[in-house]
Amino acid sequence: MRFRQLMVAAAGIAAALGATVAAPSASAADGCWQDGDGIRHWCANVSGAAVYGSIGNNHLYPNPNDVVGTMFSNPSWFYCKLDGQAYVGGPHPTRWLMTVADNGRLGWMKDTAIYSETNPVRDC
Repeated sequence: MRFRQLMVAAAGIAAALGATVAAPSASAADGCWQDGDGIRHWCANVSGAAVYGSIGNNHLYPNPNDVVGTMFSNPSWFYCKLDGQAYVGGPHPTRWLMTVADNGRLGWMKDTAIYSETNPVRDC
């Protein structure tokens, strides 16, 4: 828990200074935690990260070429995770997480934009 607080504080300071903070490796990060409703998981994330749309009408395929919004909140909540999609890098190279951007659009965030270990998030 202390690590998550430090990363959130560092990201806030960096944002105020106009700098960026790299996400630590997943092995060093605390895991995402589940909301009391059992539907959402909360994760520490990069403030200002892009949220991407879906390919076609099927919301289970992230479109890495279509930014639909931004996530300035930190931590943020996520519905589920999906592996085996477009390459994003990091410890989970093909993982995307479904969320709702700050503008209310449903979309996907790259796993590399999340500081927390995302393994605890349920599968889509």
